[in-house]
Amino acid sequence: MEDQQEQSSGDPHAVVVDITSFAQAMEQELAERHQHHGDGSVPCTPTIAMVHDLTRNVDEQEYDPHYVSIGPYHRKTTRKDIIREDDKLTSLYTILSRSSPGTTVQKYIDGLAPLEGRARSFYAHRFSEMNSFVFLRMLLLDACYLLHCFVNFNPQNSSSAANEQVMMSSPAPEAGDANIVREHGSPAANGHAHAQGGDQETSTASAAGGGNKLEDGWVVRDVLYLAENQIPYFVIDKIHNLAFSGSQDPQPPVKTIAQYISSILQKQQYSMVELDDDAPPPGNLLHLLHMHFPEPKYAASPPRIGETVGRCRTAMEYHINGVNFKCCTISAIGKARCILDLTLDRASGTLVVPRLNIDANTWCILRNLMALEQLNPALGCHVTAYCSFMSQLACTTADVELLSRRGVIEHRLGNNGEVAALFSNLCKGIEFDPDDPGINYLRATCQALDELYRSRPRRWMALLVQKYSKNPWLAVGVMAGAFGLLCAIVQAVYSVLSYFQGAAK
Repeated sequence: MEDQQEQSSGDPHAVVVDITSFAQAMEQELAERHQHHGDGSVPCTPTIAMVHDLTRNVDEQEYDPHYVSIGPYHRKTTRKDIIREDDKLTSLYTILSRSSPGTTVQKYIDGLAPLEGRARSFYAHRFSEMNSFVFLRMLLLDACYLLHCFVNFNPQNSSSAANEQVMMSSPAPEAGDANIVREHGSPAANGHAHAQGGDQETSTASAAGGGNKLEDGWVVRDVLYLAENQIPYFVIDKIHNLAFSGSQDPQPPVKTIAQYISSILQKQQYSMVELDDDAPPPGNLLHLLHMHFPEPKYAASPPRIGETVGRCRTAMEYHINGVNFKCCTISAIGKARCILDLTLDRASGTLVVPRLNIDANTWCILRNLMALEQLNPALGCHVTAYCSFMSQLACTTADVELLSRRGVIEHRLGNNGEVAALFSNLCKGIEFDPDDPGINYLRATCQALDELYRSRPRRWMALLVQKYSKNPWLAVGVMAGAFGLLCAIVQAVYSVLSYFQGAAK
C-alpha cells in the first residue's frame, strides 16, 4: 500500500483510495440493509412505494392524502393538518381503554420492536433518518387510528392509567403539542362490519372523522385507496392481537375490514366478490381492496399466438362496423362478479360490459390500483389491462355518449367530454404491453373484436342499418322495394317454370 501511495504521489491526476475503509463502509451498508429487510435482503411484497413521477405528474391529487397521513411517505408534508396527531393519540387512548386488562403502551412497543425490520422491508425506501423509536411510534399510532376507524372495540376495561400511557408514547422531538391528550369522554362508537349501505361508511369512519360525512369520506379515501398512504397490515393485526390478548375476539380485523370494503364496492357496483376465510392475509389495506378485483378466468378460446393486438378501437369505430354494446349488472353468482368481467358474444357481435358508475373516487381507486400493480408485478396487471382497454374504448365525447346510451357508463360529472378526457389520461405514464398474454387477460377479446371490426359483410350490414334506421319512412320504403323485388323474382321463377312445363307437354 505504501508503494502504491508513493507511486501515485508522483502523478498529479492519480486518486488514492483507501480500499480497507471502502470495504468496511460497503459491509456496513449491506449489514444495515439486511437489518432493515428483516430476514433477507429482498423487500417484502406488496411493496409500498412512491408512485413514479411519470404517472404521478398526470394528476398528483389522486395520490396525495387530503385528510390524514398514514405511513412514512407523507409524514413530513407541509400540510400539518393531515398529520392528525391528536386524532391518532385519541385512537390510542380509546383502544387502551377498551383493551384487555393490563394492556399498556409498553406492551405494544415490546410487541412491535422485534418486527421493525420486517415492517421496514415492506417499503421501497429505507427511511434511515427515522430511528427505531420514531418508526415504531409512527406504526403504533397509525395502526391504532386504523383500528379505531374500521374495527369495533367492545368495552372491556376502562383503565385509569390509559391517559398516562398515551402521554408516554409522545416523545418531545416528534410530538410537539400532540403530547397533550384531550379528554373526549366516551369515544364515538365505531362502525360495525354488518351495517348496510351508506350508513356503514358513515358510522365506521365517524370515530376518526368526527361524524362529518365529508370528513368520513376523506378518511375512507386516504386510508383505503392511496398506494403511498399505507402501513403493513401485519402491524394492524399485531396491535389488535395485543389488545385482545387473553380474551375472545369475535373475528380478526382483516375480516371486519374486508366486509366493510365489500359493502363499499357493492354499493358502487364495482365488485361482488367476497373473500374466503382462508384467503391469504393482505400486505396493506389497498392490497386488500385489490383482492376484491380478481383476474377473470374465461372459458373462451385462448388468444392467438403471434397475432399482435396493438391499440384497440374506440367504441364508435366498433359500433360503425357492426359491434354492439350491452351493459350488465354484476352479481355474486353471475358471470360478471366485478367490473373487470367483460365478455364478447362472437355470434351476435355484442360486447357485454359491466356498468361503470363514475363518481369523485372512481379515478382515485383505478389509478392507485394500477400504481399498486406497477410497483408489484407479482400481483398481476388485470386492473391495468381493464383500464387500458376502457381508456381506448371511451376516449372521445362520442364514445362516452354512445356507452352512456347503452348503460355501460353512468356518470355524475359535468358532461361527456369531461369523462372522455379523464378516460384518455387514465393510463398515461403506465407501462403495459397488451401483446403479453401473461398480463393482458383481454388479449383474446381484443383479437376477436379486431376480427369483427375487419369483417366486410358485417361492416356493410352495419352501414345499411345505420343509414336507413335514422329515417323510418326511408326504411319502410327500402323494405317495400325489397319486398317488390322479391315478388318480381318469384314471379320470374314461376314464369320460367311454367314455360318449361308447357314445352315438355
